[in-house]
Amino acid sequence: MSVQIRKRGRPRGRAGGAAAEDSGGIRALDRALEILDLIAVSSGLTLSEIAHRLDMAPSTVHRVLVTLAARGVAETDSQTQAWYVGPTAFRHGSAFMRRSGLVERARPLLRRLMEVTGETANLGILNGDAVLFLSQAETHETIRAFFPPGTRSALHASGIGKALLAHTRPSDLKRMIREMTLERFTDMTLTDPQALLEDLARIRARGYSLDNEERTPGMRCIAAPIFDLAGEAAAGISVSGPSLRMSDARLAAMSDAVIEAARELSFGMAPRPEEGERI
Repeated sequence: MSVQIRKRGRPRGRAGGAAAEDSGGIRALDRALEILDLIAVSSGLTLSEIAHRLDMAPSTVHRVLVTLAARGVAETDSQTQAWYVGPTAFRHGSAFMRRSGLVERARPLLRRLMEVTGETANLGILNGDAVLFLSQAETHETIRAFFPPGTRSALHASGIGKALLAHTRPSDLKRMIREMTLERFTDMTLTDPQALLEDLARIRARGYSLDNEERTPGMRCIAAPIFDLAGEAAAGISVSGPSLRMSDARLAAMSDAVIEAARELSFGMAPRPEEGERI
């Protein structure tokens, strides 16, 4: 699936770097991370394209990219002059993935879920105002959903995002929806706060969420929350695929499979009982 890149440039005079300095941050570092964020979700961008999208001076972008390249965080194709994330960025991302055993525990369940449903299975967590995808088991079908690890997706227009929102504390949920930009991606996207709240209530009642072509035309996603020891929705698991294959007739069976996988992962987050202890 294609990833929409949101232009993150800021008008001159109120640059994010200045805000970063006001809050104790470092302006140059803020710019570098903004550039890294952009190339991480792109399929290769030239220096001029990066400068244009972020509304930065080409000379500034060049200095940042050269510095990132020296550390292996970014690299360029000498023929196309396009910039990509480098191997050091992968190492940093891998360190994040190792911080929790969730990804390792989820891997066999993602594979099984993909085999049972025939569709791509995904694992994601809340990351600010978006879902961050951590792992995926791709279907063998030619037409399939694709969310590589590190991809972010809007909460209100994704299966995992809505599953997590549905199990957010009411006070936090109202604040989040008030602060969110309910961007319209398709004619099915829920951009009205009240309509979204009503959908979240239905999700809580039935135990799973449905992205019904709300992010990408012709694609559906079924998701369920994974709960931690405190009973909080810590992550979500889903299956995504073309609406023609994920028909209404298959929703019941597929949602049951997703819910069961989420339950197994939630149980896996609980401490294992001592030998001989009754559960």
